[in-house]
Amino acid sequence: MLREMPWRGAGVAIPMFSVRSEADLGVGEFLDLKLLVDWAVESGCHLVQLLPINDTSVHGMWWDSYPYSSLSVFALHPLYLRVQALSDSMPEDIKKQIEDARKKLDGKDVDYEATLAAKLSIAKRVFSREKDFILNSSSFQKFFSENQDWLKPYAAFCFLRDFFETSDHSQWGRFSNYSEDKLEKLVSKDSLHYSVIQFHYYIQYHLHLQLSEAAEHARNKGVVLKGDLPIGVDRNSVDTWVYQNLFRMNTSTGAPPDYFDKNGQNWGFPTYNWEEMSKDNYAWWRARLTQMAKYFSAYRIDHILGFFRIWELPDHAMTGLIGKFRPSIPLSQEELEKDGIWDFNRLTRPYIRKEFLQEKFGATWTFVTANFLNEYQKDCYEFMEDCSTEKKIAAKLKSCAEGSLLLENEDKIRNDLFDLLKNIVLIRDPEDARKFYPRFNLEDTSNFKDLDDHSKNVIKRLYYDYYFHRQENLWRQNALKTLPVLLNSSNMLACGEDLGLIPACVHPVLQELGLIGLRIQRMPSEPDLEFGIPSQYGYMTVCAPSCHDCSTLRAWWEEDEERRRRFFKSVVGSDALPPSQCLPDIVHFVIRQHVEASSMWAIFPLQDLLALKEEYTTRPSTEETINDPTNPKHYWRYRVHVTLESLMKDKDLITTIRNLISGSGRSCPSLGEAAEKRQIASSQAKIPTATQQNGAPQKQAIASCN
Repeated sequence: MLREMPWRGAGVAIPMFSVRSEADLGVGEFLDLKLLVDWAVESGCHLVQLLPINDTSVHGMWWDSYPYSSLSVFALHPLYLRVQALSDSMPEDIKKQIEDARKKLDGKDVDYEATLAAKLSIAKRVFSREKDFILNSSSFQKFFSENQDWLKPYAAFCFLRDFFETSDHSQWGRFSNYSEDKLEKLVSKDSLHYSVIQFHYYIQYHLHLQLSEAAEHARNKGVVLKGDLPIGVDRNSVDTWVYQNLFRMNTSTGAPPDYFDKNGQNWGFPTYNWEEMSKDNYAWWRARLTQMAKYFSAYRIDHILGFFRIWELPDHAMTGLIGKFRPSIPLSQEELEKDGIWDFNRLTRPYIRKEFLQEKFGATWTFVTANFLNEYQKDCYEFMEDCSTEKKIAAKLKSCAEGSLLLENEDKIRNDLFDLLKNIVLIRDPEDARKFYPRFNLEDTSNFKDLDDHSKNVIKRLYYDYYFHRQENLWRQNALKTLPVLLNSSNMLACGEDLGLIPACVHPVLQELGLIGLRIQRMPSEPDLEFGIPSQYGYMTVCAPSCHDCSTLRAWWEEDEERRRRFFKSVVGSDALPPSQCLPDIVHFVIRQHVEASSMWAIFPLQDLLALKEEYTTRPSTEETINDPTNPKHYWRYRVHVTLESLMKDKDLITTIRNLISGSGRSCPSLGEAAEKRQIASSQAKIPTATQQNGAPQKQAIASCN
């Protein structure tokens, strides 16, 4: 007897800000999700996945486009508000303002600052007309009573941020230290600024109504709305103001070097004080998940590795390489001395020699030494105290540039000085001078290369022990304390983003907890593979050809000729020369590989699905990338170049996607009898391509396209 195939489904992924509709003002809006859900149903998708949608208004500029840097983990982003839906009786002059803004903001990319400013300006006008009616309504009163624990601190924070012109709450004088008494005075109905507080309540109320409406529509259509749980919060956020004890404010979160960035990443978020969080059974986390569950049926746990261990950097670091894992078992001075390692100053201080400086800086080496270094013995240098960290170096370089002292590119000198600073072998624990952590990729440093062979062998052995052996049980126990709290806080389906440097304990723990992992074909977890094999993925996975943190399928195909040839030979199985452009046949093959995988979910970025049809590939593929992880100040502004209304009319594309999904045995949402008949007729009328006949690109057909 054949065993019944377990349920499998498909989905589409797109950031909220990237959606385009005929009604929006320069950015995707929560109410656009209703149309996106309808398109997903027609196309055979049971799931719509978004990036984080919380308020990120920290800086008051386009830097806030970064959706993972939350101002509040509870508040929704005003950017996604549909201002037309604020009132049923909008006066003509406000209607005209809305229409003018819609035309002005209808650009290729999101103009974050102009869009948010336009929406808030319009919303304030509507608020001034209708605030009494709305804020006295039973619906608002219910919303307020259910959300006041986070809503009042959020509104107070926004008022203080604007009053002091900074989100850095350490600059707020007597309000720097949060207290309930201070909060109640700030949000008091008797305060002169109470209307400002009310405005923030009003905006959050309408965002809640609009997202709730979209979420209800998705549920009624049998579509899972999948959210995203960021691993961190902004250093200058409501959460770090109200719950300072839950964060290590003198640290920064990031990731060690991996596929995304060979230099590591520094996200700037403070790391969590898990010991403090455990005292109330992780109430802050439980509240986050409860809030998400009001709108979502599933969620992605961003950087789930952070619940095993987090890459922790000092707050004075700007890059992501010189960090350590927390928690982790360090190297002790005793074990190092036992193995004959004793010169700790040599190993923990930047190893700077005259020949390095001359080689790296050329003719400007004397300028560098005069301004940044001291010669403590002949031809041996150390950093001056006022430039002994990355942030100090950047600040001093800036002053040199302002004084016209720089002889070459500021960025190049900064990066070269950072390289000198990182030329260490061990990192001394700032809280215990007898504990050490091996610098990541220490074998690449001249500090290591100049050691004697015995020291090299000892340090290499301890390096591999630290990163790949001694921590496994500690990290497993850490995850088993924290992750079950998340999972038990809601009925949402949890999916872990387990990409990067993956400890051996991760996959067994995910399996034990029933968590779904992520498989991206170009980032296989198997070290001996260049490309993942979807047919070998396990059931408890989400598979995808790309994600928001890397280039789209089209861009990936076109950016590296040699890799393209290897993929064509090893995955497609063809010795022919692959086409330089990512043709619809190629896209069809890759998507079919993924829908036929055993993974519970196959989720595709909308850009990859649009590439199934040539008319949607006129935009340069590089413009469709959502994020560049190597750039900490990346502008998140990608917008799909076609409206949802147009996509709803494109029955050819809809039929192609639905046939791929249903043909793989994956479940498709019901269309209703009349719609089903239209789909069948459309499918039968369509002439199948070579790909659709056998599931693989015809080698001759593709070769002829070259």
